[in-house]
Amino acid sequence: MQSRITRRTFNLGLGAGAASLWLGGGAALAQNKTISIGTGGTGGVYYPLGGAIASVLTKNIPGMQATAEVTGGSVDNLKLIGSGQSEIGFSMADAALDAFKGEDKFKSGKVPLQTLLVLYPNRMHVATVEGSGIEKMSDLKGKRVSTGSPGSATEVMAFRVIEAAGLDKDKDMKRERLSVAESVNALKDRKIDAFFWVGGVPTAAVTDLAATPGLKMKLIDHADLVDKMNAKYGKLYAGGTIPPGSYPGYDKPNQNVDVWNILVTGNKMTEDEAYQIVKTLVERKPDLVAVHKDAESFSLENQVQSRSPVPFHPGALKYFAEKGVKG
Repeated sequence: MQSRITRRTFNLGLGAGAASLWLGGGAALAQNKTISIGTGGTGGVYYPLGGAIASVLTKNIPGMQATAEVTGGSVDNLKLIGSGQSEIGFSMADAALDAFKGEDKFKSGKVPLQTLLVLYPNRMHVATVEGSGIEKMSDLKGKRVSTGSPGSATEVMAFRVIEAAGLDKDKDMKRERLSVAESVNALKDRKIDAFFWVGGVPTAAVTDLAATPGLKMKLIDHADLVDKMNAKYGKLYAGGTIPPGSYPGYDKPNQNVDVWNILVTGNKMTEDEAYQIVKTLVERKPDLVAVHKDAESFSLENQVQSRSPVPFHPGALKYFAEKGVKG
């Protein structure tokens, strides 16, 4: 286990005895194939969706046993793939590009990534509560702010949002590095004034905050920072909206920054393995939507290279071509 990478295994498979051979594309593949999937923290969306994916793959691909790993998030997942400890991982597009190019948190070496599936847009939440004195991004100056857990893409993107807002992440705020669940608890206890979280909508931990008696959650608008972020980091980000009603008692839209999530693997997965995984996830989408509605975006029309800075796996492209989609 690499230092500073937190990983806990949840075996959601049905057992490997369902079949002795996994047949893909007409070829007999490895017996009892084990797939480890890097997800995120328990308060986010990667974790429940990763568990659902593990279950769907195990149930529908003979001979495969998939497990979901609780991790720090995108950066940890990419490092686990690079070290061979995970076969698949969730990642935000910006963190994946850094790993692919060997930049920022991956200066020690490039990770040979390939995209299996474009998933859904992650929406940046800049959350606080009434009474904090925070109405706009510049009000974060001098405040206690959580920018996400170490090893998360929330931290990567939070730094970029803060930078685009003209603030210094180290000098202008007292910064904590908490997971979304930890951030919510710290905000409830008034140990921090605000936190960053980029994830699907709704995120369970944010729902918990919004539903807390005696508190009124606020989400700070920041969509005006998209152009500055894209000018420096490439066209990875887009302006988005967290709709009214997404969270309990939250009745107005939040203008935010979005980035796509992708499901990635390294350079060791065969074409047949990738083909079967992608085919299963697209065709069993209703099973995934039953766990979280963001899986609605696991659709063929979203499988375009412009939404992933990492090239698609040849096995994924094979399935897309069969369906008349050019990745």
